[in-house]
Amino acid sequence: MSETVKDDRSSQLKQIGNFYELEIGQDLTESPYYNDDLAPTKVAERTWGKWNIAALWVGMSICVPTYTLGGVLTAYFGLSVTEALFTILIANLVVLIPLTLNAFSGTKYGLPFPIILRSSFGIKGSNVPCLIRGFVACGWFGIQTMFGGLAIHLFLSEISTSWASLGGQGEVFGFFIFWLLNIGVVLKGSESIRWLETLSAPLLLVVGLGLLVWASDKVSYTELLATPANRPIGDGIAKYFFSGLTAMVGFWATLSLNIPDFSRYAKSQKDQVVGQIIGLPITMFLFAALGVVLTAASTTMFGKTISDPITLIGQIQSPFLVSVAMIFIVIATLSTNTAANVVSPTNDFQNVAPKYINHTKGVLLTGVIGLLLMSWELLKKMGWIQSDVSVEAFISNWLLGYSCLLGPIAGIMIVDYFFVKKQSLNVPALYLENAYPAVNRAGFIAFFVPVIFTSMTLSLNVMPWVYNYGWFTGAFSGAVLYFVASHFQSQPVFDAGLEKA
Repeated sequence: MSETVKDDRSSQLKQIGNFYELEIGQDLTESPYYNDDLAPTKVAERTWGKWNIAALWVGMSICVPTYTLGGVLTAYFGLSVTEALFTILIANLVVLIPLTLNAFSGTKYGLPFPIILRSSFGIKGSNVPCLIRGFVACGWFGIQTMFGGLAIHLFLSEISTSWASLGGQGEVFGFFIFWLLNIGVVLKGSESIRWLETLSAPLLLVVGLGLLVWASDKVSYTELLATPANRPIGDGIAKYFFSGLTAMVGFWATLSLNIPDFSRYAKSQKDQVVGQIIGLPITMFLFAALGVVLTAASTTMFGKTISDPITLIGQIQSPFLVSVAMIFIVIATLSTNTAANVVSPTNDFQNVAPKYINHTKGVLLTGVIGLLLMSWELLKKMGWIQSDVSVEAFISNWLLGYSCLLGPIAGIMIVDYFFVKKQSLNVPALYLENAYPAVNRAGFIAFFVPVIFTSMTLSLNVMPWVYNYGWFTGAFSGAVLYFVASHFQSQPVFDAGLEKA
């Protein structure tokens, strides 16, 4: 593209090697759709290599919900232990596809997730999928903070009998302590997250291997893998497998959308692709397998089935070991929560009103909403209300339900960038509302048609596979509908002011 001469007010997109960097002009600083936190990263800020990205995924994958996935699949989805572990591995290989593809635009242009969505949903319309993604992350933030708070409570209970006597109230206090830790890390910015993930990844791997060795003589792997499925005799595996697969894909369906929030810091496309391949599938499989083994071993060790690692470790009659283990669980949950559940909604909420909501306000808003979404569990622990809803059931229902919403968005983003825009975005215009429309009708048609159709099949109890396989049906139909609808409306003509430096 030839050099375009612009006045001092205009922002300038420059190509520097394989990167694109935006020089901010007065036109953007005065735009209501811009703030510095949502601006593209500079080349100097793109410092994450493949091992940093792999560490990010190790840190996010080793967490309490991952540990419980095998139990969720066997208890709620009718799979055997072997089938459950196979499902988890396949799901994480599948989710690598949207993860790596949607990361491309972030790496190339340094753009965060909400700004990329403006291309497919419109400058203002992007707020709809942003808020859907943001509120889901807030829910997960609350769940993870509950687990982290429990670990803090058990740690303090080991060193203080006064704290131990607090019972459920101590868990609530632990929740708020862990809440403050999360908010503090994210307020310091992306480098603090990278530091935390890089530090925690090897520690968490060592702890996981240690726990596996500790439990190895307390469970028979042959008997464990031969455990029969919890489903009616004679039923085939297909519908149970695909339902479980959809739920497991849904586990990272959130990150498959907002992965540009991290890939914008990658050194290259190769680093983001290789880092994700190294970090995600094997870590998820091994830690979920560890959860299955330790849950089975808990029956032998303690005479009852304990499905989460925090409660399991709390049964050990060694204050020192419990204290050390709880510190590691706090680190593990903190590394997951800050990266997976705070970064995205922080950016998503800023996208609604960039001039009024900055990074700090976005982080605090995320924390408050996550707190409110888990208020029922906190009130239950305080003894103020009664509820039969467990966090595990909440997670299992959440996974399948929200994957139906996120699938179409993933398909739309991939088709928009690779097939409609052909990997070419007018970066300055994404902040200005001139080349891109305020609301992109094609994006909303491709999103709402699958969602409405899925809702109808669920309410009318027809074609249950549409909901059971919601992420797949949504992603595929959203992609096709967006591709077709985009060809019935004119596409923006770009003059991105590109220079080569």
